[in-house]
Amino acid sequence: MSAHSVFNSTYRAFLFDMDGTVLTSIAAAERVWTTWAVRHGVDAGSFLPTIHGARAIDTIRRLGLPGVDAGAEAAWITEAEIEDVDGVLEVAGAAKFLRSLPANQWAIVTSAPRELALRRMAAAGIPEPGVMVTAEDVTAGKPDPAGYQLAARRLGVEPGQCLVFEDAPVGIQAAEAAGADLMIVTATHEQPIETLHGTLASYEEVRVRVDAEGIRLQAV
Repeated sequence: MSAHSVFNSTYRAFLFDMDGTVLTSIAAAERVWTTWAVRHGVDAGSFLPTIHGARAIDTIRRLGLPGVDAGAEAAWITEAEIEDVDGVLEVAGAAKFLRSLPANQWAIVTSAPRELALRRMAAAGIPEPGVMVTAEDVTAGKPDPAGYQLAARRLGVEPGQCLVFEDAPVGIQAAEAAGADLMIVTATHEQPIETLHGTLASYEEVRVRVDAEGIRLQAV
């Protein structure tokens, strides 16, 4: 965990990405996407690093495969991922940390469809928030800031009053574009990440302080 000004700063809300940030679903996602890649003649080795953090439909569209219906293929991916939650686990301390937050001051902003998000959260023991922005809620996925902007609006705050917890480059770009502060969760990173933002390896390293002014992140 790196020292950063987000510690002890006052925020109106915390916004969390899901996959790689409060839970890990890398193994399950890569099993499904590998099957899909092989079926479409896509080299899985170079393709898999590009799937994280983005909506399935955006990932498929980026490939520009001739004759491929991105919407239909994304629906297939979603159904396959809903069926396969083997190895979906919480990031250390995430569930307890989320339950320590005021219910009206946090949200999840994920590139996953709602049904898949709820399935993975249940598998990992992650509590369902009152506000959750999913793939269906925006016309442009991350790195577009629309998801984080919408979550802030639903919570009745400005994006600049929020601290975003992210792990993927497209999500980091989305939060930056929204004007929010950032904490980068590195629990699922195999390689060190170069960032000017604060980093967090485990939610067991932090706690939250709540007062009339808002919520603050503190190191344990």
